[in-house]
Amino acid sequence: MNQDTPQAPIRNSRSVVKLPIIIGLTLAAGMLIGSTFFSGGKSLTDVAKNSAKFREVLMYIENNYVDSVNTQELVDYSISKMLEKLDPHTSYFNSEEATAARSQLESGFDGIGVEFNIYNDTVYVVTPLSGGPSEAAGIQSGDRILTVNKEKLSGPGVTNAQVYKLLRGKRGSKVDLAIERVGLKDKMNFAVLRDRIPTYSVDAAYMVDKEIGYIKVSRFSETTFDEFKSALSTLKSDGLKKLILDLRGNPGGYMERATSMADEFIAGDKLLVYTEGKDSRFDRKTRSHVQGAFEQGPVIVLVDEGSASASEILAGALQDHDRALVVGRRSYGKGLVQMPIKLSDNSELRLTISRYFTPSGRSIQKPYEMGKGEDYSQDLSHRYESGELFFADSIKFDKSKVYKTDGGRTVYGGGGITPDIFVPRDTLTNSKYLFELYSKNIIREYALRYANENSKKLEKQTFNNFLASFDVTDTMLAELVKDASKAGIKPNDKELKISKPVIVSQTKAIIGRYVYGRKQKSGLNNEVFQVLNPTDNVYVKALQLFGEASQLEAGDFSSLNTVKGKEK
Repeated sequence: MNQDTPQAPIRNSRSVVKLPIIIGLTLAAGMLIGSTFFSGGKSLTDVAKNSAKFREVLMYIENNYVDSVNTQELVDYSISKMLEKLDPHTSYFNSEEATAARSQLESGFDGIGVEFNIYNDTVYVVTPLSGGPSEAAGIQSGDRILTVNKEKLSGPGVTNAQVYKLLRGKRGSKVDLAIERVGLKDKMNFAVLRDRIPTYSVDAAYMVDKEIGYIKVSRFSETTFDEFKSALSTLKSDGLKKLILDLRGNPGGYMERATSMADEFIAGDKLLVYTEGKDSRFDRKTRSHVQGAFEQGPVIVLVDEGSASASEILAGALQDHDRALVVGRRSYGKGLVQMPIKLSDNSELRLTISRYFTPSGRSIQKPYEMGKGEDYSQDLSHRYESGELFFADSIKFDKSKVYKTDGGRTVYGGGGITPDIFVPRDTLTNSKYLFELYSKNIIREYALRYANENSKKLEKQTFNNFLASFDVTDTMLAELVKDASKAGIKPNDKELKISKPVIVSQTKAIIGRYVYGRKQKSGLNNEVFQVLNPTDNVYVKALQLFGEASQLEAGDFSSLNTVKGKEK
């Protein structure tokens, strides 16, 4: 998975390979060395023969082709196309892309803030990054980006470099996106302002009441574990006894940060995750080994179809050891391990070397066919169309992949982490009018203007008073609708009524964040989540489940209602 701007603006290198002999020798040597490394001494005859053929073709093109060509671009293209015959997550980055790719987990960046994948020449949004402009504009997981500033971003030949170049840019500059969304016939147009995407990965950490704490983790970056430890320590000092850990929309990151976090909940010497590959050198087992900060107390973990990779490792470990109640929807299902291999010209091959398995032996990876990325990329659409996002009995379990938790509960392998308690996606407040407001950033712009005009008055009260007493009035809503009309969005009273709860809560959340949270340097967006979470059906359901979570921790599974789906 890739992020738009965490991975710097990419331009094709200006240095064109002039000596095909050098290209060929370098390519052949790289293949031979790599083959020796990964095959453990297997005969190199076939590899040498095929690399020689590639070198021969490249030399003929360079020396005899009718027009001048950029052979480096040809090599990059051929490598990328070759890798499409493998699994969906093995990938290649040219030198600039590789440098930018590493930055996604190491530093902040300017852009629109989306995690994306390219499958079958189509750019799919895996998840909008929390706190970024795409999330604020209403971009959703599963959206397909058709055009950027009217430049086509789908069709044969679309590359990571093209996506980075189009989505990344100067902070404050506008990006016009044409989006295709599952369930809607018409394409949607969004105007997104590029901004600095924060480096923080713990988005919220606050006490819901005197005992229940909430922590939202948006990705697993270099600083995630330290941020989490700090947040957990603060909540414990505030009386934390029960915890909601929200991993929804978390696309993953560093595995070590996820296992370190799991270790804070799981006592003793227990397996957290293991990997297996063709080459035993990449087999690895990670176990708990420290005295964790929250080894006692009920835990509820929230996941959804946007929770991937490291998120699934953490959720799977806690579920398999009966340490947490998992609530929400089936996670993404990314359980392939990629090793970054730096090549001679500073480009990078991310080669799948093994698979992740949870402690019970479940593979996290959802099914795929080698070289057939189209169906794989359509998985979220298939889930929507099959009803899986809305009905628990639409989830299909593979009865050949049944596993047991420490306490003997049944869990299933074959793709993602299936929650113990299913909560459907809430679409009751969706409307075309709401999406149009999102697409032209009306809600955010109105809320920011209101906050600017009324900040001095609002600052006279505490945020808790604001949270309890501030209402978005009908007069304010009418002003927002007026703004929308000026922007070309026709009023629609029926759809406004349907979407009013969302419009009101998001307006209040943005006002609260701007007035009370803008001076914070911790990276936390507590104000936003404290306003929005009470309108979130998954969060509301989780608050009702601490009885079951406490029973789970005590080893009493008799009354635990787990997800029931269809076997296949």
